[in-house]
Amino acid sequence: MRPIVIAVVLSVAAGSLASAQTQRAGTAVSELESWSIPWNGTRPRDPFADQKGRVWFVGQVGNYVARFDPASGEFKRYDIEEGTHPHDLVVDAKGMVWFTGNANGRIVRLDPATGKTTSYPMPDPKVRDPHTMTFDKNGDAWFTAQGAGVVGRLTTATGKIQLWNMGEDSRPYGILMDSNGHPWFDLFGTNKIGTIDPANGKVTTFNLPSERARPRRIAITSDDVIWYGDYARGYLGRLDPKTGKVTEYILPSGAGSLPYAMTSDDRGRIWVAETGPQPNKLVAFDPAKKRFTESITIAADKANTIRHMTFDRATRQIWFGGDANMIGRVKVAPEPLVP
Repeated sequence: MRPIVIAVVLSVAAGSLASAQTQRAGTAVSELESWSIPWNGTRPRDPFADQKGRVWFVGQVGNYVARFDPASGEFKRYDIEEGTHPHDLVVDAKGMVWFTGNANGRIVRLDPATGKTTSYPMPDPKVRDPHTMTFDKNGDAWFTAQGAGVVGRLTTATGKIQLWNMGEDSRPYGILMDSNGHPWFDLFGTNKIGTIDPANGKVTTFNLPSERARPRRIAITSDDVIWYGDYARGYLGRLDPKTGKVTEYILPSGAGSLPYAMTSDDRGRIWVAETGPQPNKLVAFDPAKKRFTESITIAADKANTIRHMTFDRATRQIWFGGDANMIGRVKVAPEPLVP
């Protein structure tokens, strides 16, 4: 299927940014910029920077894939198959754009050079909601399907999809790869975090200390420690896969913080979106100091939810989308904040 590309390329001038703010604490500075999306009410989400510095994202409600050029402020939209309702987007090492069909049971690849799309339907029709996706070092895609309760792997060379059933009401959600090529994922309907050994297909799960814990997204630092946001209780958690030990840190906004989007930067800091407060806040945690060191308010003209974030190492920027019709970036401070 070849998507319809909107002929008019929309531009947002630098002077019309929805917001631009700098938050200072200690001696380091992280800078926030955000842009309004030209298509209202479409839930722009999950922006991902490609190798040319362009940022791709999906409109989950608007049923499109879009490209944004931060240098020029230009937006370009690709309309996709009706009923797809794309949920997550990733650009692979070859510059191909991949997204999940959250309502039509497929993973789709978009070739930016030609606009051509290739679909990979789920082998089980019950798996209608591919959710979040990540790539391993072999170029294969691992993904979750929340409603179906499965984690899957798409072997891109063959198109074969393998599924692992995590159990009824398990709700697999966020997913990332560690340095050994093992996928880690939250089981949001439980108090568990899981992983799969690609060599033998074995699933291992780790119970979090509280039965009430509901991990939603994860981040993985360079030491392969797993960090999670407990959406139900308002904690940032640290799971050591080698020992199973869990350490928790209450978020600045407490039990009502509703931690959602997460990522880690190249200095080992963990960034979490507190979506309970309105406006939302991005907070940074420094594992070396064992405390939160920075807080950035994401101003919006209506209720907002930051659902997913990615860190672009080339530019040292965090990219995120928000339900308040915006995407944004944070240029992170070069070093952890000093006391």
